[in-house]
Amino acid sequence: MDDNLSKKIQELQLLEQSIQNLLMQKQQIQIDLAESTNAHKEVSNTSGDVYKVLGGIMLKSEKNIVLKELDDKKRVLQLKIDALENQEDVINSKISQLRKEISSSGKQ
Repeated sequence: MDDNLSKKIQELQLLEQSIQNLLMQKQQIQIDLAESTNAHKEVSNTSGDVYKVLGGIMLKSEKNIVLKELDDKKRVLQLKIDALENQEDVINSKISQLRKEISSSGKQ
């Protein structure tokens, strides 16, 4: 195996690890987004007092403020997911290209 092929294989392995890390990050953010969506739904449907946790303590808050904070949080989380998906596409493209290069090198 030549040196160039070894480098490509190493790069492929690093990219595959990167994609796994991205997928784990994306999954965690999707969980956070689902929790925020559920919290938004619950706050929207409540007619009583609304509380939020801040620094380990629970504080009474205004419903419209909590809903706006949840909307903002959902927007930020969705932007993070979109950014991770863009990174995922770029890395997957590089992985695909490297696999083709490695495969063609192995046939020679």
